[in-house]
Amino acid sequence: MSEFKIKPASKTHNVTYAIRDIIVLADEVRKSGKEMLYLNIGDPNVYDFTTPNHIIEATYKAMLDNKNGYAPSSGIKAATDAIARDAEKKGISNILDVFVTTGASEAIEICLTALLNPGENFLMPTPGYPLYTAVESKLDLVPNPYYLDESNGWQPDIEDIKSKINDKTKAIVLINPNNPTGSICEKETLLKIIDLALEHNLVIFADEIYDKMIFGEKELISIASLNKDISCITFSGLSKNYVAPGFRIGWGVVSGRQSVMGDYIEAINKLLRARVSANHPEQHAIAVALDGDQSHLNDVNNRLKNRLQITMDKLATIPGISLVKPEGAFYAFPSIEVEDDSHFCRELLKATGVVVVPGSGFGQKPGSTHFRIVILPPEDVLTKAFARIAEFYAGYKK
Repeated sequence: MSEFKIKPASKTHNVTYAIRDIIVLADEVRKSGKEMLYLNIGDPNVYDFTTPNHIIEATYKAMLDNKNGYAPSSGIKAATDAIARDAEKKGISNILDVFVTTGASEAIEICLTALLNPGENFLMPTPGYPLYTAVESKLDLVPNPYYLDESNGWQPDIEDIKSKINDKTKAIVLINPNNPTGSICEKETLLKIIDLALEHNLVIFADEIYDKMIFGEKELISIASLNKDISCITFSGLSKNYVAPGFRIGWGVVSGRQSVMGDYIEAINKLLRARVSANHPEQHAIAVALDGDQSHLNDVNNRLKNRLQITMDKLATIPGISLVKPEGAFYAFPSIEVEDDSHFCRELLKATGVVVVPGSGFGQKPGSTHFRIVILPPEDVLTKAFARIAEFYAGYKK
């Protein structure tokens, strides 16, 4: 019998996810017996953060009450009502639709799928979360990155955005606070993006999954709150703010003008119905999380603030590495003087057991090199990891 290899779809060729891909090498290094220090995964539960008890209890009660069947495709009413109330607290007053998804990642993928045809594009912040580029490949879209300006606190480069808009551009993504840089958009920047979106009929995808994890002085402003006419979908979920990434519960809040967004909202709901529903019992935790006790956020943000200070202090002692101070989320994105950040991260991992993610996995300006650090680990782990990075980098052939 002749052998015939099954060929995967060409759209999968460019699908990469650097955050997880580096784990393949890390697993090999771990098997050698080397002590591993993981600074790569943005999962607070892997470290010393725990899901608040009242959120767990709400899910458990829902299971005992037999809320284990299918949920409505857009989510249970108690959840969507709570999400709408939370959006209104952020100043989003023109809400057209709310839907619950299997993590914010599903919300993002559904909304991109419902909007863009093959050959079209959306403006993608660079550096930015690699989910978007993976979906881009799956949908046969044309990459259209816009750069964040490191010299300006990682603010979106408005002039670069203007130069990238063409007749195939349908949306602009804004990750605020940003993953991987931890930057927060200035109000002036948001207003300029609104002007461009209105001028070119763009949908704004406002990824605000870290909107309550703020440890700097800057206020987080939801872009949808600044103008009632913009077509916007604001994404969030339980994973980061409420320390429950394994629940896989996210959502989208659609705002703007019904006359403009009506057909698109129906397209989104067609896809929501086609995949049946998001996890049902966990949806009963949404209202409890958003309307209930928020005291865990003070503890989380205070710990992150302390761990950021360690990160800033330790990196400042390493010649060749510099860092724009993050203001939210739980990442740092230092620049490093090397020719190839992927090579540096691989060799660092093999030599020291420290796992970080190369900046190329998030996109970056040509000629620049970075790596992403997760600042979630306890202080002693961070201190040990930075000592190893400093020692390794001192002898690394740049």
